Amino acid sequence: QVQLVESGGGLAQPGGSLRLSCIASASIASFYSMGWYRQGPGKQRELVARVISGGTTDYADSVKGRFTISRDNARNTVSLQMNSLKPEDTAVYYCSAKPLPSMATYWGQGTQVTVSS
Repeated sequence: QVQLVESGGGLAQPGGSLRLSCIASASIASFYSMGWYRQGPGKQRELVARVISGGTTDYADSVKGRFTISRDNARNTVSLQMNSLKPEDTAVYYCSAKPLPSMATYWGQGTQVTVSS
């Protein structure tokens, strides 16, 4: 079992920045992927960004050029730098970890991000 703990959510103004961090309770060095998902009010959970072992990154079209995901295997962390925030980025953001493609995904408890003036 892997526990994931997120931090860094909060309130930001449109155009502002926030940085989310997630620390895992186990080594993530061999994990297939680490990522961030979000679920806005009345919406389904969606992929925001993920980094696959080997360094390949994958971003939702809506965040390309604004968000950057980074993975630190030595510290068992994955971070999401969010710039140029928009009100539509408002959501609960969840950290995810997938040890193998065939295995279930582990989820954090979620952290609220609100973008509003």
